[in-house]
Amino acid sequence: MIRVLLCDDQPLVRAGFAMLLRVEPDIEVVCEVGDGASAVEQTRLQRPDVVVMDVRMPGMDGVEATKQILAEADGPDGSRPKVLILTTYHVSEAVYAALRAGASGFLLKDAAPDELVAAIRAVADDEAWLDPAVAHQLIAEFAARPEPLAASPEELKRLTSREREVLVLIAHGLSNVEIATHLVVGEATVKSHVSRIIFKLGLRDRVQAAVVAYQSGLVRPGQAPPPAAGWRSS
Repeated sequence: MIRVLLCDDQPLVRAGFAMLLRVEPDIEVVCEVGDGASAVEQTRLQRPDVVVMDVRMPGMDGVEATKQILAEADGPDGSRPKVLILTTYHVSEAVYAALRAGASGFLLKDAAPDELVAAIRAVADDEAWLDPAVAHQLIAEFAARPEPLAASPEELKRLTSREREVLVLIAHGLSNVEIATHLVVGEATVKSHVSRIIFKLGLRDRVQAAVVAYQSGLVRPGQAPPPAAGWRSS
């Protein structure tokens, strides 16, 4: 069961999200709050798996709340919550700041209901979720900004050729299942590769891995993903 905390300063929005999520058999809404300070406090108490966080709120906004939540010590089992940012803006300074703070991804508020459910499941499973409509724009612009995460050539050399392939596909926004299909390997194998990439490059999550791929030149903005395994041109 995925335990979810909802944070949005608009009661009707919160209620709508809660109603949507409560019909899902694998999701439990454990708490609803209307500001960042309450999100930090209730995350401490409720230990949700995923915090769905609005960016713009009075008082403590979603960026500061995300920073405080992810700065907290790990839970008793060594886990910490994932944060999924909700925004009405495609790309904004707040979104960049939230990703730097450690958010696992972001979703536009006008996204389809099934996208919210899919996003929660993805981040709960240690995957990043970047709204498909703006994922490439976000990562490319974020990668060019201050506080770079670019890996050195020596660090990139630690990756095997397969790990570099996986890193490129992460940067193109593919999920573990999609990478497995693309490379014709098992999903467990992909998860293993992703874990080793993050460990070898000293990163926090898949979002940072995607940024490193752009900053290091492995992927260029606008570049198409490499062809799938077994593909042949006519």
